[in-house]
Amino acid sequence: MSNVSELPFFECLVLEAGALNQVAPFLVKHESKRLVLAADGNTYEAAGRDLELKLREAGLEVTLCLLEPAGTGDVVADEASIVQLLLAIEPGLTDALIAVGSGTIHDIVRFAGHKSGIPFISVPTAPSVDGFTSAGAPLIIRGIKKTVPAVPPTAIFADLNILMKAPQSLVAAGFGDMLGKYTSLFDWKFSHLTAGEPYNEQSALITERALNSCVKHAREIGQRTEEGITVLMTALIESGIAMLLFGQSHPASGAEHHLSHYWEMEFLRRGHRALLHGAKVGVACAEISRLYHAAADSGMYPAGEPEALRQHGEQVRVWLADVPSEDEIRELLRQAGGPSSLEELGIDGELFGRSLNEAHLVRMNRHTLLRALNEA
Repeated sequence: MSNVSELPFFECLVLEAGALNQVAPFLVKHESKRLVLAADGNTYEAAGRDLELKLREAGLEVTLCLLEPAGTGDVVADEASIVQLLLAIEPGLTDALIAVGSGTIHDIVRFAGHKSGIPFISVPTAPSVDGFTSAGAPLIIRGIKKTVPAVPPTAIFADLNILMKAPQSLVAAGFGDMLGKYTSLFDWKFSHLTAGEPYNEQSALITERALNSCVKHAREIGQRTEEGITVLMTALIESGIAMLLFGQSHPASGAEHHLSHYWEMEFLRRGHRALLHGAKVGVACAEISRLYHAAADSGMYPAGEPEALRQHGEQVRVWLADVPSEDEIRELLRQAGGPSSLEELGIDGELFGRSLNEAHLVRMNRHTLLRALNEA
């Protein structure tokens, strides 16, 4: 995937070694002279410092916004980070924003860009999430996780030289985010069948193809080979494109994401350091697979049998046949070098039990099988 200029959502999409060298020429071509570069301490060292130098050498004016970590030690996409970035923007003068980092930094920048009407450029530093291309920003507002309207980047410059140096934990998180598509794609079909939620076959096929590519190359991803990182980053971008095509996050976000969001809010409430999004999603996918197979295949329900399963059980079981077992998902997570269990994440039994009962409340406009099981 290199210079995919025919994609309708981006003016330029580059995934190759040395992509960082193409950022300044792109901005010069578009006469974007005054820039705000957003990064944190880690991503500035990974790519931001080098990029800042290249931009200044090209004669561009750069305001550096080093986003400050919260009390837990991590940068959080919350009100404080958003205000910090907005204060660095000069209305009427700033021409473009640059997000140098992974998911959280992109969420902060895309929201600020949306509110200020200023386009932003994406420079991923790790293949850790599928949200680089997203038009929505998952933010923590007053301690509650909310996905709000924002904008996708006008261009993405994903440099393999940088991505291959990303910590294994971030690479494994990206793989975990992709594995979550097993249950999100199932939940999407389930919600379409049982609640009439909109469905798009093209977006589903793009997501499924990206997922299968990652699973096929799980060991290469775990070994951080150039092929493995290229496959993973391509899949993450394609998953994001599927969401853009559909206009909502259904292709890539089901009950496994609702569990992840629930855990994130609880960790924030407790003052604990945040867990990587994709690490949570991967483990949550295994837990949801266990719950779904037990319900549909073995008749083991948390409460009673949902009406949706009584009516559509045969079709549900056909779709669930495409969702690997809990053990298979955990093995894939291990191959990618990431956590595969609740214990490794530090999710205690009380929190897990509560999240299984309440996580569907995070997105009450989604009719997942988890919601049906809890409402039976």
